[in-house]
Amino acid sequence: MTQQLPQAPSTEPRLAGVRNFRDVGGLPTVDGGRVRHGRLYRSGHLAHATESDAAFLASLGLHTIFDFRNAADQRLEGPDVELPGVRNVNLPLSDPADGAEFWKMVRDGNLDQLKSILADGKGAARMIASYRMIVKERTAEHSRVLHALAEDSVPALMHCAAGKDRAGLSIAVTLLAVGVEREAIEADYLKSNDPHRRYKVKRGDDSPEAMSEEVMDLLSPLFDARAAYLSAAFETIEETWGGTEQYLAKGLGLSAQTRELLRERLVEEG
Repeated sequence: MTQQLPQAPSTEPRLAGVRNFRDVGGLPTVDGGRVRHGRLYRSGHLAHATESDAAFLASLGLHTIFDFRNAADQRLEGPDVELPGVRNVNLPLSDPADGAEFWKMVRDGNLDQLKSILADGKGAARMIASYRMIVKERTAEHSRVLHALAEDSVPALMHCAAGKDRAGLSIAVTLLAVGVEREAIEADYLKSNDPHRRYKVKRGDDSPEAMSEEVMDLLSPLFDARAAYLSAAFETIEETWGGTEQYLAKGLGLSAQTRELLRERLVEEG
């Protein structure tokens, strides 16, 4: 029997210490349904949540928080705030050893060094490669998330550092599994570009030169949500598995029964 959960309001709060928080409720499915409000949330990390932020998050009745950060992220930002009665599941979707030097350069490199790794489309190309890699190589993690949601983990919050890439892909995969329209998935993903949602870029030196317009332009591909990135993930699904249905069944091991349970938990039929 499907667990009956209260419908949370769809109004979006502005949290003081948590970026990019939102309820993905209301998104349309291809067969006329809608994602239920109060079941699936996404955000940036919770390490800097204020007392009032934590009180709001606790009021959502969350069952599970999925944290897709790796150990390096957690050292940089800190652990998530503890919420009473909420299960925290850390499922890193990137290896802290992968790109460690690159991200050190992003934080500490001078203008010439940043140009060497980011100019002439190299920053965007790196992001596209990352999205492709996560879809192709992190199937076990995404399978675990979807099976958990189908079993008992709703309401759930998914986050990474900025709530844009790793969490964005995990939300996209979840929405694909319950039949949300791709245009709606993309529109939700692109909301991470709203000024009040964007990740606050950290650099070792916060002088005007280190945060100049030229530096920030070079960094922007790393901190933007771009339709091309999500498209690359969808293309990888097509190229690797031949389509969404095969990806869900073979790549993620989702049975028809599991997908039906997911829909029961997350979708309000039209």
